[in-house]
Amino acid sequence: MRGADAPAVPPGADAASLARALADLHDDFLATGRIAAGVRRLVAESWRRSLTGGLDPENPSVPVRFEGDALTLLRSRSPLTRTMPVVRRLLVEAAADAGLVVALSDADGQLLWVEGDHGLRARAEAMGFVAGADWSETVAGTNAPGTALRTGRAVQILGPEHLMRLVTPWSCTAVPVRDPDTGELLGALDVTGSAEAARSQTLALVRATVAVVEAELRIDRLRDQASAVPRSPVRGAARLRLEVLGRSTAVLEREGRRTTLGLRHSEMLLLLSERPGGLSGAELAVALSEREQSEVTVRAEVSRLRAVLPPGVLGSRPYALRGEVSSDLADVRRALRERRLDEAVRAYAGPVLPGSDAPGVVDLRLDLSVALRERLLAGDDVEALLTYGESPAGRDDAAVWQAAARRLPPGSERRRVVEQHLDALELRLA
Repeated sequence: MRGADAPAVPPGADAASLARALADLHDDFLATGRIAAGVRRLVAESWRRSLTGGLDPENPSVPVRFEGDALTLLRSRSPLTRTMPVVRRLLVEAAADAGLVVALSDADGQLLWVEGDHGLRARAEAMGFVAGADWSETVAGTNAPGTALRTGRAVQILGPEHLMRLVTPWSCTAVPVRDPDTGELLGALDVTGSAEAARSQTLALVRATVAVVEAELRIDRLRDQASAVPRSPVRGAARLRLEVLGRSTAVLEREGRRTTLGLRHSEMLLLLSERPGGLSGAELAVALSEREQSEVTVRAEVSRLRAVLPPGVLGSRPYALRGEVSSDLADVRRALRERRLDEAVRAYAGPVLPGSDAPGVVDLRLDLSVALRERLLAGDDVEALLTYGESPAGRDDAAVWQAAARRLPPGSERRRVVEQHLDALELRLA
């Protein structure tokens, strides 16, 4: 097996002859599962990952997930949008003259732009290499932009090194684009076309363009800071408020504007708000469903969630929320931690997203209801007990009403009312 850093087309090698040899190795791998010595390690590892993830190498095309207004919105949410003039000036014009195309993707592998040679772009459309398509490695198998995002390094793929047979006539080079301050992956810049796209000169050109793009992001950020206008989606920190108690779906509040979310977005935003360090795609998939979910499905849901959030709020690898995110769930927890039981009960509007069966949400729901009930039963705040007892959660909870009765003076009017409620409960539950 050739080393991980071996070039796709070694100096002096004939690309056409190398591609023919690789085609035989590609066919042998699909037939036997064996990796021949002539396959580069980077490619072999990607082939294995792709097949292990369930990819069919005979897929006829790559899915297009964003079109029209949805694609426009996806682009508007990307911090790379403002760098496209630089990419066009430094790379697209030269690529078009050389009969190549240039693609810029986001961190999830969704292609934001595909530009360059018109004739080649028309051919690329047949395999789904268009703006809005998902070219992550999980979906499209071994390919330069997807594998670059998967590995976090520059990648060159020569023809049959692609796993999907549909893509084997093409070659490509891609380099990850990172946030210049945090190092977070923002996307990948790719050149695709003939074997020329996988030569060392192309890699040097793409690397140089990415360096300018990252410098442009830093300059923009400094300009924003100097003018005290928080325009940058990468640095802008949003203050969000999430309400999930007693609601079938969450309400998201920002700067006085309230948005009712769908159930899946409610679940995802809640789970991410509970994990400041973020969640991987696999972790989020497990937290969302007991049934096996592919990371591709989760990635598509995350992309749709980004479209309803302020720019820059939801990061990738891992998926994590930036900025200040408060919630009514956190309010109740804080009040319990500080032993302010009456405040905790008043803030508890009901179970956490009661209509959700996502395992992570069910755990949060159970943890909060048990913690609140146990703290009430162990404390001596009769007012908090009665407030909880009069809520839907405590109305039929005999233990809560019994604890309240014990804490009220014998013979008092309030104790008599509590005992009457207990008698009614006993009759109803008998």
